[in-house]
Order: sequence, then structure tokens, then C-alpha cells
Amino acid sequence: MRIVDAGDACLILEFESRVDPEINDACVAIADRLGRLSVAGVRDVVATYHTVAVHIDPLQVDRTSLVGQLEQLAASATDARPARGASHEIPVCYGDEFGPDLTDVAQFGECTEDEVVRLHSAPTYRVYMMGFLPGFAYLGSVPERIRMGRLDTPRLRVQTGSVAIAGLQTGIYPLEAPGGWRIIGRTWIKPFDPERQQPWMFQAGDAVRFVPVSRAVFLGAMAGEPNRAPR
Repeated sequence: MRIVDAGDACLILEFESRVDPEINDACVAIADRLGRLSVAGVRDVVATYHTVAVHIDPLQVDRTSLVGQLEQLAASATDARPARGASHEIPVCYGDEFGPDLTDVAQFGECTEDEVVRLHSAPTYRVYMMGFLPGFAYLGSVPERIRMGRLDTPRLRVQTGSVAIAGLQTGIYPLEAPGGWRIIGRTWIKPFDPERQQPWMFQAGDAVRFVPVSRAVFLGAMAGEPNRAPR
């Protein structure tokens, strides 16, 4: 573990650089605990895969004191497990116009498209971090057989609700945006909605399962504009 400066307004607490649920647990717990301390001058605390970013007002923060607090939190990180995150079930219509890269992923994995769907929907994924777009959750880990890399040339427009993979990561595009991940399906669930009291659906530490649904179910849901997954 080490603590480094990222400019004059951010400190980064770093653990070993790898995708590991226990390391991420520690990061989420540290971010939560530091946030609850309400340290003067700390503007935001963000947990990522293996780091905690602490955004500060350098004119208000006692850096030495803050570093000491971070070191204490990191030292007890093994016991600092966060509260269990929320669980989500996300309905997905795979393939056809909703998943234009499903065929390529099947070829990559030397399997059928149905097998890609089965593999992708089998795990319970962990939300490791939020980023890229408002409400975008980085989920892991994708089964090894279908861990296809990003597109060589990103698309200029990826539709809202697109479910995609990139290596061991998977995620849902919360807004229409450029993107280079492999799109294999689409959901009607909105990970981000500025009209909701809590605009973003996910947070680090949550659990997510994908539930395959038929084209008819998807189109019916889109027509009805539901705001959450069926149980």
C-alpha cells in the first residue's frame, strides 16, 4: 500500500494493482469510513478497483493529518469490510439488432451464440467501480472463454441500455455515447435517471445478475417504459 499525490487537490491510496474482490472490499470500506468522518476540506472520496481517490481543497486540508488517517484506515482494511451492497437483476435481450457483436464473441469463444448468453448470464457480477459515464458500473468478472477485447475502432454511438463486454469487464451503457466495448444485448433498465431521487442505480460493492429475456418481452417492456427489473 502507498499514498501518492495526484496534483495538489487529490490523494490516491493504492493497493496492489489487480482485480480482486478483497482488495475492492477494502477500498469500498475505506471510502465509506472516510466519507463518514466528514473531514474538513475533503470534497469527494471515490473507490476504484484497487485505489481510493480523495479529492480535497488544498487550502483547507491538513495533508499530514489526512495521510495519517488514510494510513490508519488502510492498516485496518482487512477488518473494514463494507456493508453488503444491493442486489440487482437486469433483464437483457441478447443478439440481433440489440447485440451486434454477439456473433463475433461466439466466434472468439469457439461456441454458439446461445452458449455466450448462458455464460454471460451465469455469474453474479460485482460492481467494482463507477465511472466513464454517469451511472456506468464496471462489473466483473466475465467468464474467461468470452473475454473478448475492445473493438479496434470504437463506435461513435452506442444506444442507451446496451450491455457489453471488454475483457473481464461487462457493463451497461447508461446513456447514448461513443464506446468500444463488444455489444451483446440491451436492457430497458435505466442505470442513470436524473429524474429519480437517487439518479444512479448502482454503487461499488453491489451485486448484479443478467436475466435473458425474449425479444417480445423486451419490446413490450420498452412500450410500457417500466423502471425496474421484474422479480
